[in-house]
Amino acid sequence: MASARIAASHLHTALIYKALCPSAPNLRPRYGSLRTLYDPGASPSNSQVLDSGALVLYFPAPRTATGEEVLELHIHGGPAVVKAVLAAIPKAVQLFRSNTDVRYAEPGEFTRRAFYNNRLDLNQIEALGDTLSAETEQQRRLAVRGANSALTARYEAWRQQLLYARGELEALIDFSEDQHFEESPAKLIFSVANQVGQLRGKIETTIQNSSRGELLRNGINIALLGAPNAGKSSLLNRIVGREAAIVSKEAGTTRDVVEVNLDIGGFLCRFGDLAGLREYSANQGVSNGPTDETPIGEIEEEGIRRAKARVVAADVVVVVLSIEPGVTDPGRLGVRVNAEILQTLIRCDLDKQRILCVVNKSDLIGGENNIQPPGLSALLGLMEPAKSLSGLKLSPLFISCKEQGLSTRNFSDGGIQRFLDQLIETFKSMTNAVDTESLTSSHQQPWEESLGASERQRLLLVQCRRHLDNFLDTVKSAGLGEQYIDVDIVLAAESLRAAGDTLAKITGKGEAGDIEEVLGVVFEK
Repeated sequence: MASARIAASHLHTALIYKALCPSAPNLRPRYGSLRTLYDPGASPSNSQVLDSGALVLYFPAPRTATGEEVLELHIHGGPAVVKAVLAAIPKAVQLFRSNTDVRYAEPGEFTRRAFYNNRLDLNQIEALGDTLSAETEQQRRLAVRGANSALTARYEAWRQQLLYARGELEALIDFSEDQHFEESPAKLIFSVANQVGQLRGKIETTIQNSSRGELLRNGINIALLGAPNAGKSSLLNRIVGREAAIVSKEAGTTRDVVEVNLDIGGFLCRFGDLAGLREYSANQGVSNGPTDETPIGEIEEEGIRRAKARVVAADVVVVVLSIEPGVTDPGRLGVRVNAEILQTLIRCDLDKQRILCVVNKSDLIGGENNIQPPGLSALLGLMEPAKSLSGLKLSPLFISCKEQGLSTRNFSDGGIQRFLDQLIETFKSMTNAVDTESLTSSHQQPWEESLGASERQRLLLVQCRRHLDNFLDTVKSAGLGEQYIDVDIVLAAESLRAAGDTLAKITGKGEAGDIEEVLGVVFEK
């Protein structure tokens, strides 16, 4: 089915319907009716039929999607039928009014009309865009959070709170010499500052939750970090279920970043398979990999540089190590971590990034559960250089990327499913809403809705926070104590005004000159 949707004044919708369905009875509001559409201006006959089975609906204003009267024509989806009906609509209006033009809606025009008619606010419009572009379950849930009016109501409550606080300050400016206040000016300003400080904490929480929501909206960047031949490409192929990256016994096969998008547990994940990191020493070689004495060429060096940059920019870093024969004793298996990997991990921002560690080729030792305790202790002892990094809590997960049939995406063997489960738990901890008080993960309302705040809202909230900081700095610099010390109340009130105007821009209730700057971009999405 194809749907042609016309939103116009009552006169136009009536004209269009009467011209397309000349002998049909009037439509019952909000009920679908089966109608035959005819070419306007011609006598109704089989030769003039445009569509013999169109579903027609009429929605009277103001309870419509746009707030205006809407006539919807649901017609058969053949290109010729659609073209004929669209060509007939201007003829239908001109049949009764020769000076009236009918045009196609501009991008986002229906949504724009809904905004101007107070059917949607800017936050809901942005959530509508998220709904249309959602690819995963978590993105859909994020869009649903932003579609309700809870977030808008919160912004408006904050704006009203700032308006009230600003009114108290301006009362001191206008009437302090003529009126007697129940509180001293110092106490009044201190009370306002206390309220503003609490509000700033709430805005800070919303900003943090908005950043967490962006991970759901744009995807979580995951970097696979390791030495050559550690199994990064094999791990990616096992997760994806196809040969997304070249796998070879020859070290250094991956030279550039191989990007793969995947839905894991409802989270959009952007995996990056990186070039293996290794050191080169003309005398001693490197600490990992069979190409110890192979010089690092120009192309491989560029691949390593890109790999390091990708790791620093990633949201989640998966360190892929492997069980290999010892350098001095090939009969003894172990895990080695070269200095390049450790130095790259040190550059990570441990406050924002998550670090996971997997040990590949566990099939060589029959799985971690089959290792005797002394052997396991020795294996984990080799991991201590990585575990000792400040803030890193690396609990190695043993896996095997030995091929089990890529097309099936069967993760039951080799610990791949356990690795994916650990990834999902990590994603949840990164995207749960944080609480106002402790800024720790919380599943309670109302902070879940703040995950749906868009990047535009976040940037405006950052501006609002800056204005509140200016107010608090103005009050703090005055050194308020038991005695009233002169505070620049005009400057303080101006900071509150600017903060309130910024909140108004978020919902689209600011001054026309301010809000028009963002309307075009928002509606087109």
